Amino acid sequence: MKRKLILLTLLCFFAKAATLKIDDKISTFSLPNQFDRIYTINSEISMIIIAFQKEDAKLVNDFLSAKNSDFLENKHAIFINNISKTSQIIVKLFTIPELRDYKYNVLLIYNENSKRFLEQEGKITVYLIKDGIVKDIKYISSKEELERVLK
Repeated sequence: MKRKLILLTLLCFFAKAATLKIDDKISTFSLPNQFDRIYTINSEISMIIIAFQKEDAKLVNDFLSAKNSDFLENKHAIFINNISKTSQIIVKLFTIPELRDYKYNVLLIYNENSKRFLEQEGKITVYLIKDGIVKDIKYISSKEELERVLK
């Protein structure tokens, strides 16, 4: 019960956050990972990768599964999977158990009203951040593009 209350509070806060755009300062926010541990994201991050559809999340996983488990951490990057459009029963029975097999953290967005990140249909959104400021936003759709962004 306590975990659900904390998660609900975080999701309400997250839902009210403004959409990040170029030249915006990254404000501190928190999201749960696939093990229900809360991670706080702050201005020290240099890249945020967000998947909004299952196919996009699979593409990111295919890319990251070929890397070391600390690859994202070494790049000061995080991967966020927006699972808000997936039914809760599917999330509980299939999505979360599958994500727990991954060797890296996947932060999760459960709230479908969350508008913090820009989205383009069929694309992975990548925020490039320097000194806590969004410097660029890329929309990618292939492992090759992801590889170029993460060099």
